[in-house]
Amino acid sequence: MKRLALIVASTLLSSIALAQSYPNHPVKVIVPWPPGQATDIAARMLAEKMQEALKQPFVIDNRAGAGGSIGTEVAVKSPADGYTLLAASSGPVSIMPSLQKIPYEPLKDLTLIGLITRNPYALIVSANFPASNAKEFIALLRANPDKYTFASSGTGATAHLVTELFNSQAGIKARHVPYKGSAPAITDVIGGQVDYMVETVASVAPHLKSGRLKTFGVSTAKRAAALPDVPTLAEAGNLPDYDIGAWIGYAVPAGTPRDIVLRLSGEMQKALQAPDLKERLLNAGLDPAAVALEDLPAFMRREQERYAAIIKGANIKVE
Repeated sequence: MKRLALIVASTLLSSIALAQSYPNHPVKVIVPWPPGQATDIAARMLAEKMQEALKQPFVIDNRAGAGGSIGTEVAVKSPADGYTLLAASSGPVSIMPSLQKIPYEPLKDLTLIGLITRNPYALIVSANFPASNAKEFIALLRANPDKYTFASSGTGATAHLVTELFNSQAGIKARHVPYKGSAPAITDVIGGQVDYMVETVASVAPHLKSGRLKTFGVSTAKRAAALPDVPTLAEAGNLPDYDIGAWIGYAVPAGTPRDIVLRLSGEMQKALQAPDLKERLLNAGLDPAAVALEDLPAFMRREQERYAAIIKGANIKVE
């Protein structure tokens, strides 16, 4: 018994020492998207605050490609020592497992240590679209099945699935027009070549302010901080169950020591409470999010199951 107590005490002291000495060299943050994308912006903002608190550089490493799966795989296969973080997000973590074969299992291979943002989407149409609110829009499309078209940044992209859920709950049948990215899709909605789109508030807010687009509501249960005067689609469209948004957070490879996970998660929460970071995120159209560390595994499961149901219900396939 004495020996066991000594072993337990030694292990505990080693864990405390590890957490106290961490980090003692630079930390890499893998962003599986190109610079300037929402995940990259959020990850960089938080990295700046984290390196201030932990007194070591947090270095952004962009590994874009294959819808975020390339960089995610690099992170998953990195040493589980707290020196490689992943800027995780809905696409490669919650959606891809149900859409195509990928070389990792998010629920098994990653530990989510905190959310940074949960990003609302907005239903947008051209400035001269013949509807003035969500109820009129839904009624018009219901009365004309398959006449209208909707754009997305690509088949299986988060925006595509967010729109499919909206269509399903609103009883709408419309034709999908996938693009290679959100920018050309938004341009064609502005021009009227495609009728509507449900895209991130961060991407469409400038066009709404300029008057080139109009919106009928946002996708989350709470109004978007960047568009406080715009109602939710749940209220404006009488869709009480419509509450969906993309998430961005930090994750580490599974097996990372618990004390390091706790240290990183704690510093994340402190950083996200800082008024200057909150303001920067909001100015970028990104709504800060908060989910307790112990609730994150269940959050990941729910998100994956939810997107799997949307993909199955809409029979979405990626060639």
